[in-house]
Amino acid sequence: MLLIKNLFSGFVIYIFFIANIGCSENKHAYISEKQNQDSAMQKIIIQTDKAPAPIGPYSQAVMVGNLLFVSGQVAIIPESGKVLQGDIAAETKQVMNNIHAILVQAGMGFENIVKTSIFLKNMDDFAKVNEIYGSNFSGDFPARETVQVSRLPKDVNVEISVIAAK
Repeated sequence: MLLIKNLFSGFVIYIFFIANIGCSENKHAYISEKQNQDSAMQKIIIQTDKAPAPIGPYSQAVMVGNLLFVSGQVAIIPESGKVLQGDIAAETKQVMNNIHAILVQAGMGFENIVKTSIFLKNMDDFAKVNEIYGSNFSGDFPARETVQVSRLPKDVNVEISVIAAK
């Protein structure tokens, strides 16, 4: 009986040992896979002098994986830092130029945009903004919302943010 008990105990220890080896290998494999996922999800700050410098504690854009999150752009001329105001068409063109500069810095273009948010001071400007905004795309338009807001930074009339994917 003692011999059977010792054999059984030895077998249990052997099984436990084999199981732990398998678990530790799987654990390391999981950690390596997790580390690979973490490096693929690394946050990269995108910055260009061809778009306005941030006017607060934010980045022009942040790349995570294959997604680019572009902060809301207003009609600031990057070279001078001056704000365009008054003419909604000119403002919208400048905003789209600023977005384009950031997209280019990230190795993308308007065709990579998957989501857009447009903020308008006055919804009566929607048709003009929509015309200029739409002229930057050649089909396969991104998802979008357009909302009227009571006030925008620097008292501009339009602000647009986008999400793009490589």
